[in-house]
Amino acid sequence: MAQLVVIGSLNMDLVACAPRLPVTGETLVGHTYFDEPGGKGANQAYAAARLEGSVAMLGRVGDDEFGRRMRDNLRQAGCSVTGILTLPGCVSGIAVIFVADTGENTIIIVPGANDRFTEADVMVQAGELAGARVVLLQLENPLPTVVAAARAARAAGARVILDPAPAQPLPRELWAALDIVTPNETEAAILAGLPPGRLTPAEAAPLARQLQQRGARHVIVKLGDQGCLLAEAGAAPQHLPAPRVAAVDSTAAGDIFNAALGVALAEGQELAAACGFANAAAALSVTRRGAQACAPTRAEVAQMLNTR
Repeated sequence: MAQLVVIGSLNMDLVACAPRLPVTGETLVGHTYFDEPGGKGANQAYAAARLEGSVAMLGRVGDDEFGRRMRDNLRQAGCSVTGILTLPGCVSGIAVIFVADTGENTIIIVPGANDRFTEADVMVQAGELAGARVVLLQLENPLPTVVAAARAARAAGARVILDPAPAQPLPRELWAALDIVTPNETEAAILAGLPPGRLTPAEAAPLARQLQQRGARHVIVKLGDQGCLLAEAGAAPQHLPAPRVAAVDSTAAGDIFNAALGVALAEGQELAAACGFANAAAALSVTRRGAQACAPTRAEVAQMLNTR
């Protein structure tokens, strides 16, 4: 059985790159296009496998070429895919991504098969969680499915980590089932009922404490090139800076962070050390284009940590 289980989405990413992002109503000429397997759940599972984690994924794909490519890509990385089921007559999810040369991006998701992953499906596959130490969740599946997954993971004795993206209000029963929630700065503001925007570590601290009061024991606010803010239960929030790198594409940086966090915690690292490992992995990821293609190896992360 895998030590780390990812329950979530699989999308084929359709990526267009241009000098900048278009404004409303504008047609902009880009310079690069590619497609690759993505989806927040699959990104996290793939990156965890690249980091040599013992990882399995639960999710849904359509009966199409995109679905077959996404399953094969995870399998080849070393992730168990027996929990990824193909739905006949259904299309796979896609994400249309625009990337600026500065590394900024915008994304539109069409869920496809991801929207047909149900609460009942989670209950049928609950045995896949046996022996898991950590379960990673996101919000690209229906919210009732995420709640059921969190409860099943908690019942199995796993540590439950939620990446609250795309950001939306969360029900009380989901907060109660979480051990760690990992919003980025935009998601933290939205969850706290505030206008989104860039945050300093000092500005992130009261938001983290507010989210802790919702029920999650620990909150990690991902701050991009500033690293992350860790708010552990019973301790003052601490800022953990990220390594300095030249960013090319930040598309999946948050997913890489969560994958590395999950791998480190499943291996028994303390939370602050796991955040340092995750910061390094995310920093490496933004130096490359793509979602899963940007995932670093375990050796690359170790080298970055050793040379800091």
